[in-house]
Amino acid sequence: MQPYETLILVAYFFVLSILGIYGWHRYYLVYEYMKNKDKVPGPPPPMTDLPVVTIQLPIFNEMYVVDRLIDAVCDIEYPKDKLEIQVLDDSTDETRAIADMAVQRFGALGFDIVYLHRTDRTGYKAGALDAAMKVAKGEFIAIFDADFVPTPDFLMRTVGYFQNPKVALVQARWGHINQDYSLLTKIQSILLDGHFVLEHGGRNRAGCFFNFNGTAGVWRRTAIDDAGGWQHDTLTEDLDLSYRAQLRGWQFLFLPHLVTPAEVPVEMNAFKSQQHRWAKGSVQTCLKVLPAILASDLPRKVKIEAFFHLTANFNYLLMCVLSVLMFPAMWVRYNMGWTEMLLIDVPLFMAATASVANFYLVSQRELYPDWKSRVKYLPIVMSIGIGLAVNNTKAVFEALFGGPGEFARTAKYGIANNKDGWQGKKYHQSMPIQPFVEVALGLYFTATVVYALANGIYGTLPFLVLFQFGFLYTGVMSLLQQFGDDVLVKAPQIAK
Repeated sequence: MQPYETLILVAYFFVLSILGIYGWHRYYLVYEYMKNKDKVPGPPPPMTDLPVVTIQLPIFNEMYVVDRLIDAVCDIEYPKDKLEIQVLDDSTDETRAIADMAVQRFGALGFDIVYLHRTDRTGYKAGALDAAMKVAKGEFIAIFDADFVPTPDFLMRTVGYFQNPKVALVQARWGHINQDYSLLTKIQSILLDGHFVLEHGGRNRAGCFFNFNGTAGVWRRTAIDDAGGWQHDTLTEDLDLSYRAQLRGWQFLFLPHLVTPAEVPVEMNAFKSQQHRWAKGSVQTCLKVLPAILASDLPRKVKIEAFFHLTANFNYLLMCVLSVLMFPAMWVRYNMGWTEMLLIDVPLFMAATASVANFYLVSQRELYPDWKSRVKYLPIVMSIGIGLAVNNTKAVFEALFGGPGEFARTAKYGIANNKDGWQGKKYHQSMPIQPFVEVALGLYFTATVVYALANGIYGTLPFLVLFQFGFLYTGVMSLLQQFGDDVLVKAPQIAK
């Protein structure tokens, strides 16, 4: 064997082994979830004296959904004299007028609702929350992003848990208003279900740390202050504050049966922008808080789980390396003998991929009576996860070598059903180079599939197709939606 062939195989098996370890960690989360399945929080004890709650609504250029948000929040069943609503608007477009009119409308109906507009976006969402905290009246702070529609009983089903003085946060599970809108929204709903049901559920029930998701949760105000307040040196201020608060000894509570509906992105570039922000902020938070966690006197189990949680996005970098190495490694291994390839490569791939399928399968089974009809989406879920590798690897590098960066909010269009459209509306995001890289990788795997077919290496085909479809789908959809929408927007101008 040539030295370069040895180097290829060593790098290939090293990357695949690390991904396999993280794959086995998913099995561990499922195990913890099932092991502690009886530890579901019961209803909160009744309260004779309800506390004052401030609801904060951070928004930035949300003209299509801000009315829906404020309407839903003002429909929450809670005594008006115990409820304050802060609309935190950093917008620079028509959203300002829409939000201000809504505030005036509900203010005239007796709601304690205020419109707070900043002249700059210092600190972005974290900065807006921090500034509003200085004038908030509430003992507890509930937060909803613009794309959420909280149910009327949200506060009555959450504030009672704070009678335990150690509880800092109560987090609800996200629902999906438009999960049946398209294949993309269906896949996102499955990804989010896995995150909430098994990651949050498994970690919380096992006594490990989990995180506030930036929305659909209620904070104890003193816990925010005790943990150092909202800080904006990362793009995931929610994850950052969560770990700082839990390091201080505060407890978090996840309510899987309290569902707060939200709109998931309907266009690929908006979805990728959201994933980019989450991945970059997660790595920034990892660099910021993980050393303190590992140096603390927390139980080993908590430290290990925090390590896997905060370092998970580095897997995207490994996924890109693996993508490049797969064909040369397969070529070298085939020349050595395909039997060894099947005995070594396929089991490692199974460890890395079957765990993902099992993870999302269990989450769907836990939530939906028709979960068997959703099994057909699992290969696509795995493919899209692979297809995000370029997007999120870029985020990892930016976190490692760049500054905090701009908080690029995810575009929402008020999409609730299949009759609603987003084409031609404002806020579309574009990615000029990245989709071409993804398409190139998709074509690279197409050639690899052809090579495998030509040489009878059939055992690797299912894995190769996952990579092929994932990169082609994310890249082509980005290009079609990006340039297709440009055509729709420019067409009326051309007609004139």
